[in-house]
Amino acid sequence: MNGLLAAAEMGAADIWMSVAIVALTILSIFTAMAETSLLRISKAKATALADEGKPGSEALLQLVLHPERWLNALLLVVLVSQIVQASLMGVLAGNLFGGLGVLIGVIVNVSVMYVLAETAPKTWAIQHTERTALLCARPVKLLVDFAPLRLLARLYIGITNVILPGKGLKEGPYVSEEELLAVTAEAAEAQSIEADEARLIESIIEFGDTVVREVMVPRPDMVTVDSDFRVADVMEVVLLNGYSRVPVLGEGIDDVIGLVFAKDLMRAERDGREDEPVANLVRPAVAVPETKPVSELLREMQANTFHMAVVIDEYGGTAGLVTLEDLIEELVGEIVDEFDVEDARLQPIAGGGVRVSGGLTIDDANDLLDLDLPEGEFDTISGLVLHQLGRLAATGDSVTVDGARLTVERVQARRIMRVRIDRLDPDSGEVEAVAPDAGADADGEGGTDGGRADDEP
Repeated sequence: MNGLLAAAEMGAADIWMSVAIVALTILSIFTAMAETSLLRISKAKATALADEGKPGSEALLQLVLHPERWLNALLLVVLVSQIVQASLMGVLAGNLFGGLGVLIGVIVNVSVMYVLAETAPKTWAIQHTERTALLCARPVKLLVDFAPLRLLARLYIGITNVILPGKGLKEGPYVSEEELLAVTAEAAEAQSIEADEARLIESIIEFGDTVVREVMVPRPDMVTVDSDFRVADVMEVVLLNGYSRVPVLGEGIDDVIGLVFAKDLMRAERDGREDEPVANLVRPAVAVPETKPVSELLREMQANTFHMAVVIDEYGGTAGLVTLEDLIEELVGEIVDEFDVEDARLQPIAGGGVRVSGGLTIDDANDLLDLDLPEGEFDTISGLVLHQLGRLAATGDSVTVDGARLTVERVQARRIMRVRIDRLDPDSGEVEAVAPDAGADADGEGGTDGGRADDEP
């Protein structure tokens, strides 16, 4: 009864404190919504909203582009509003209800602030991020543009840097490759994007980390001609293989003097020059190191309009050939036309297991078969087998690595042509079924087109 009488006899100071408590609670709600929504909006999304001309989008874009200009000031407002609100609530409760009232007021205030000023507004901001960010952008910009507040925030940050030296927040939040791949996988699982779109995004991200050695046509698979071959003989080679250009050798495989184009051969034959040496028709060939990133090579091919390059190893010898088609296949998958006659690189075997080409890359094997084969100084399945064996392989050789058994099924000369892969159960060691990815293209042999390229523009 005495508490009720005390509440009824509130003085002017208590009334003003009550008003301030309500105002600070509303401010806490607003700042919680603003902080959550603004930090969840990406630069790309803010730019898109600005392009659409949404109200508040210009202010939102400025805030997102420069988070270091507003985040500290907003956090200071959050801290001040909550501390002052809690202090006033304690004083008001003490004035009205005495010492016990302070304890009850603190408990009630914590519960109310947690629900109203933390959980509810932040949940709403997460559920309606775009709408909330547009709503809060202008008020937040006006708030942080208030000079005294900005200077005070800088003062406190300066004191913090004395205690914990550092450069502070210079750039906004960013997304790593791993996070982007995870987001892509989640989007595909939720059917927000198609599975083919997810694979293309993954290929684009991995494209920047790929070097020429991983996509080139290896030297044993190169189809070449000697410089003293007749035009008519080289034309036969081109027709039999369906190539648009062929490397021409001087004194050996490490002496590629250039390329001969099918159209030049046809023109020479039409002019009656079929008995001339092909050296007369050679065009210069571009040479690139095997460690060159494929993204850089693709840009060079586009800028300088060439479709094939000779790949050189660290000793100056010929490591292989790389074509524009090889680079594009890294993005969109294998490209097989009506002239390509190649074995399927993945052949499921009855009873479990998959038969693969020895030239299949470790990356492709892991992606297509959901394995975790190790990487090293080798790039292919055959390289992994040779590394594990420590000697030249023979048919029937088998190695076990990271839960998979690799068995050599066919060897041609010193080269591993076919390997069987069986997944092993980690507990029992028994063979499990290995199924290729449903979206994988099982046709075509990656990186073994023998130097095939599109026609010259």
